[in-house]
Amino acid sequence: MSSLSRELVFLILQFLDEEKFKETVHKLEQESGFFFNMKHFEDEVHNGNWEEVERYLSGFTKVDDNRYSMKLFFEIRKQKYLEALDKHDLSKAVDVLVKDLKVFSSFNEELFKEITQLLTLENFRDNEQLSKYGDTRSARAVMLVELKKLIEANPLFRDKLQFPNLKNSRLRTLINQSLNWQHQLCKAPKPNPDIKTLFVDHSCGQPNGASTPSQANNPLLGGAVPKPGGFPLAAHVPFQPMPVPVPTPLASWMSNPPAGTHPAVSGGPLLGSPPIPAGFKYPRTPPNPSIDFLSGDSDHVNRRTRPLGISDEASQASLPVNIQPLSFPGIAHSHTFSALDDFPKSVAWTFSQGSTPMSMDFHPAQQTLLLVGTNVGDIGLWEVGSRERLMQRNFKVWDLSKCSMAFQASVAKDAGVSINRVIWSPDGSLFGVAYSRHIVQIYSYHGKNDVRQHLEIDAHVGAVNDLAFSHPNKQLSVITCGDDKLIKVWDATTGAKQYTFEGHEAPVYSVCPHNKDSIQFIFSTALDGKIKAWLYDNLGSRVDYDAPGRWCTTLAYSADGKRLFSCGTSKEGESHIVEWNESEGAVKRIYQGFRKRSLGVVQFDTAKNRFLAAGDDFSIKIWDMDNTQLLNCIDTDGGLPASPRIRFSKNGTLLAVSANDNGIKILANTDGFRVLRASENLAFDASRTSEGAKPVVSPISAAATSNMELAERVAASAMNRDTRDHGDVKPRIAAEDANDKLKNWKLSEINEPSLCRSSKLPEHSKVTKISRLTYTNSGNAILALASNAIHLLWKWPRSDPNFSGKATTSVSPQLWQPSSGILMTNDMPDVNPEEAVPCFALSKNDSYVMSASGGKISLFNMMTFKTMTTFMPPPPAATSLAFHPQDNNIIAIGMDDSSIQIFNVRVDEVKSKLKGHSKRITGLAFSNTLNVLVSSGADAQLCVWSSLGWEMQKSRFLQLPSRRSPEAPSETRVQFHHDQTHFLVIHETQLAIYETTKLDCIHQWVPPESAAPISHATFSCDSQLVYASLLDGTICIFNAAHLRLRCRISRAAYLPSSVSSSIHPTVIAAHPQEVNQFALGLSDGSVHVIEPHASEAKWGVPPPPENGSTSNAPVTPSVGASSSDQPQR
Repeated sequence: MSSLSRELVFLILQFLDEEKFKETVHKLEQESGFFFNMKHFEDEVHNGNWEEVERYLSGFTKVDDNRYSMKLFFEIRKQKYLEALDKHDLSKAVDVLVKDLKVFSSFNEELFKEITQLLTLENFRDNEQLSKYGDTRSARAVMLVELKKLIEANPLFRDKLQFPNLKNSRLRTLINQSLNWQHQLCKAPKPNPDIKTLFVDHSCGQPNGASTPSQANNPLLGGAVPKPGGFPLAAHVPFQPMPVPVPTPLASWMSNPPAGTHPAVSGGPLLGSPPIPAGFKYPRTPPNPSIDFLSGDSDHVNRRTRPLGISDEASQASLPVNIQPLSFPGIAHSHTFSALDDFPKSVAWTFSQGSTPMSMDFHPAQQTLLLVGTNVGDIGLWEVGSRERLMQRNFKVWDLSKCSMAFQASVAKDAGVSINRVIWSPDGSLFGVAYSRHIVQIYSYHGKNDVRQHLEIDAHVGAVNDLAFSHPNKQLSVITCGDDKLIKVWDATTGAKQYTFEGHEAPVYSVCPHNKDSIQFIFSTALDGKIKAWLYDNLGSRVDYDAPGRWCTTLAYSADGKRLFSCGTSKEGESHIVEWNESEGAVKRIYQGFRKRSLGVVQFDTAKNRFLAAGDDFSIKIWDMDNTQLLNCIDTDGGLPASPRIRFSKNGTLLAVSANDNGIKILANTDGFRVLRASENLAFDASRTSEGAKPVVSPISAAATSNMELAERVAASAMNRDTRDHGDVKPRIAAEDANDKLKNWKLSEINEPSLCRSSKLPEHSKVTKISRLTYTNSGNAILALASNAIHLLWKWPRSDPNFSGKATTSVSPQLWQPSSGILMTNDMPDVNPEEAVPCFALSKNDSYVMSASGGKISLFNMMTFKTMTTFMPPPPAATSLAFHPQDNNIIAIGMDDSSIQIFNVRVDEVKSKLKGHSKRITGLAFSNTLNVLVSSGADAQLCVWSSLGWEMQKSRFLQLPSRRSPEAPSETRVQFHHDQTHFLVIHETQLAIYETTKLDCIHQWVPPESAAPISHATFSCDSQLVYASLLDGTICIFNAAHLRLRCRISRAAYLPSSVSSSIHPTVIAAHPQEVNQFALGLSDGSVHVIEPHASEAKWGVPPPPENGSTSNAPVTPSVGASSSDQPQR
């Protein structure tokens, strides 16, 4: 900004500095925002005057201006927090955490939780990343170097770090020159004028005394612009007479004089110029793309948050929390503050439904299956992964004679009907449709495009405004509400009415069933703004709230069912999103961001226990649940209606949004795109497999049978001459392609070290056998549990050849231990270690590991290796562990007495005890989307348990080969596919992929009798591959889509010939981000990391879709079921 007002500020700053008005100098620097005094800033940082440091910074930037500014404030507040911890002043540390650092939780909740966890350490230097923290003085000096770099890189400080090169006392000189000029204009100039004031223009006095200042020249009376003054001046040589210039306000030199005032600036004029505008004082720069910050309208997108209560974070800091690894130093990781990385904001696909979408819902298990209801009563079913419409149904009354006369008369008068709600049942076997006329229709879903009529209910007089499914008394029910002011509950199997709830005085707009602490209830909203709650007892409503807006309001719980939100629009178009305190019936939090009146009723949805989203103002508005300020606003590249309908998939990775021209846009995050790609590649469709279908395993004839039945299907298809469908052509082409690919495809064999990259990790002398192995979730370390109960942790350092610090074969890791030198060692009973069953589970934040080796269960801190607690001494002993996906304080513990205990670490209490197996539990896995726990045991049995009520839903025994004795105990492991609806089963005799809800075996691979047994297997990180290790050292790599072998690695490729042939892989683990990297734990205590050769980049070539295996492959990748039983795409 080049203007005289800016230059005048610099002159005043120089004058104040020369006159030693130090505090005033810095106050003006901060208030004007024209010059950042780095020396003053350094002094305040060195002195630890944090309040002054932040106050001074606030004149130039705010926390949320850009990523540099955010990092600046974060580093300062973090240092203040660490100094309080270093002084063991916990009350001050908590105060800093709540008031200063809490604001960053809205950008990176995981980082905030990790910072909170430092409260639990006796010395925060036990945190590896803070281990080099010295004393306070040195720490401030180190931080100051980083702060200076951030300030210099921040565009908001551009042109503010250098003070202009001015001659000494420049302001005095200018005043003297002005007085000389005034003296020249005197009618009777005195040779030595006596100047006593600068408040009025100088004029040599008349003979009878000094002249009285005129109103025109008196600044207090609003006259012309006064000249700034200083002290009485000595005589100066007079200037030559010159024309008198017209006084001009300083603002006339501004290229774009501002129209308004900034609230932080005084409303009065400064030397006749308008006040300093916000645009000059705090120039905004475009946001960094990795942060996705918005600029512009502050009342719309301002992300500055008020500090919230610490709630349970600090008090529960000793417990596992869902966080990512902490990263403090440098600015390279400032992108970790981005709160939107997990939000599905990128358009993956846009399609047309054919009529305006009114309601949408994703299938609870098959994440890419989208149900749509429209304004003309049409129902559409879309597979958004493969981008195909599976089903389209137009509105039709199934049996008009069974409907009420009122409905029959209504339809006869006007057959038009709209859909108000479509929704899936919790298990996805049914879906319901609520119409704008009287009825609801319930369909049963049997996979692919197999949709059947199930129930038609004449539910209400007038419109059925909402529909939901619930499980009162463990029985599936349908809940409806309508214009007749009633709420009704129907049996989902028979259609019989179970309850009718009366009490609303206006049409009921929405229902929200829920259960809490085993109590089932229903929330309802009406068009008069009333919110009521009902128990299933016909005794009337229990509560009566008033919803903001008092008109169309919907309610929704967070994914974990712990937080209640509502979104409503008033008749005047005022919209509100709030969080409720259920117990008090009061609004707990009001979310900001609706700038103007909405043009329609705003729809909203929740995702991931983290995000709120609403369709408004031709865009999608996004909030963090813990932050009332609008997080972001996306328009999906345009094409949205004024109030778009939105719906998240159950795991929050996909978002469906209604668009103009009858369109629907599918938005995805990184995981969502991976799911969409997986849906294109996988042929999973368990619902087409009959309940009793069993995989037929024939390693020899699988390929021949598969191709023979393919030919039969092609021949049958060719007989269908329906010109509307080209299905007769595609199978024929597919058959020809399959035959060609069958001839050309060859199994990739890797049998020497030069064909792949492998690295043996540093060994520990006390370890003889690796029993369990996993990568950390961050991908920069590997954790192993040995048979003698010792844990080993290898970490990859950041370096020039490995800047990311991720696990790799190109850089050797460190066998890491804390400075204390202690080892994480499990409690062991006085028995043979080989008889114990080791098990462990790593928390999602990589901060804790729960582990057991036949004795008590131990909870270790991964940063300090200290034992946080031990519990559950044997007998029985723990044999399998799994953290609950939504709550790290809940763990499932498999026991050697065949039971499963659901344990709450926070309250040290067993919540449930599950019985269904007959031998010890060997595997546990939670589904993030189905709310189920899958267990496997040494009895070769699989069980599916509800994680809501912990009741068993289904069980099934593995099909063991006839050569295998059913009584022989063997470990059976389970792992969920990335889609969370299928899971991998690992048994020494087979690999199999199962569909969860029906426990149908979709694919199976059985090694031939000549092959060694399977020791372990795992999915790759994207679930596209399966890595399996055999007891002879062979590694088999399969395409997960059909469990077909694509690559085989012999032991000679990663083990020298000098190693005994008895040494074999005992466990295998896949890297969490690198698809083609895995690690092996061996029976000699060593760990090897293996990757493809750099020139290949992946493991072999995938086999043709219908191919079995080549005849020269000793390990035959058999298909589990005959082709007629296999699911088709």
